[in-house]
Amino acid sequence: MTAANTEIPTILSLEEIDQPPATIRKYWLRVISDGLGEPVRVPILCARGSEDGPTLGVTAAVHGDELNGIRIIQRLFADLDVTQLRGTIMGVLVVNVPAFLRQTRVYTDGFDLNHVMPGKENGRASEVYAFRLMDRVIRHFDFLLDLHTASRGRVNTYYVRADMSQETTRQLAILQNPQLIVHNPPSDGTLRGAADALDIPAVTLEVGNPGVYQRQLIRNGTEGVHNVLSYLKMTRDEIIAPVSPPVICKRSYWIYTHTGGLLTLEVELLRALKAGDLIATQRDVFGSLKEQYLAPEDGVVIGKSTMPVNRSGGRVLHLGIL
Repeated sequence: MTAANTEIPTILSLEEIDQPPATIRKYWLRVISDGLGEPVRVPILCARGSEDGPTLGVTAAVHGDELNGIRIIQRLFADLDVTQLRGTIMGVLVVNVPAFLRQTRVYTDGFDLNHVMPGKENGRASEVYAFRLMDRVIRHFDFLLDLHTASRGRVNTYYVRADMSQETTRQLAILQNPQLIVHNPPSDGTLRGAADALDIPAVTLEVGNPGVYQRQLIRNGTEGVHNVLSYLKMTRDEIIAPVSPPVICKRSYWIYTHTGGLLTLEVELLRALKAGDLIATQRDVFGSLKEQYLAPEDGVVIGKSTMPVNRSGGRVLHLGIL
């Protein structure tokens, strides 16, 4: 372990962490080097409890413009009483540091980091970054909460993607008190899928919109993590029950445009739809109606586009099927 400065040490793996019980420490974890040969380091918060127990990982900013998750981790650690904590919490504040610094969604080589997990030891830039992140950080977790937001030009409900056929991930999802849960078995290429391949129960929490702090959603997300800590018996806090049970979708998919033009969405988030309901209209630049988009089946609005300018094949609406 070497010191980047007098306050925060730089490490190469979570294996190097050796801190006293009942403490919180900050670390820089070196992943790669940039074009100048300077280290690219991931910021990590580690809370070690007064008793041994499981390790919960909480990750944010797999996409560089997803900010709500960062604030959730900051608030979580500010709230902790480590003298009453059993086990360890690892908060990875910014997973995708190169994209965060540029405030873009994708890695510097143009690939989505959440589509290349677990990466390759010898691959393109994003694959090497993903491989080292998995090897040096993620594989040391016992459970994972991966915090995301919508992409730019879209808005989301507060929802969770989880494999609801597995009891542990089902509980992790429900404990977030989300508006919706989408049953979604782990996918190849995602951080959640790569964790699952290592037998680490993981869920993806979609916390609002990109590029902003949303106070209520940050509070909701922090509450959900505290619920998980209680469920895992890492704290003695009471689990906070939801105001209303979540809508559970057995699957979901996006509806896309057939042609280009200016798009107007006719529905709000969480709206229940019937097959044939009007969801969007599309006009050309002169204002002439080009297309009307109808709900192909009954469902609920999980997310939607907010970008009026929409070319052929653009996203319209994320439909959850009950």
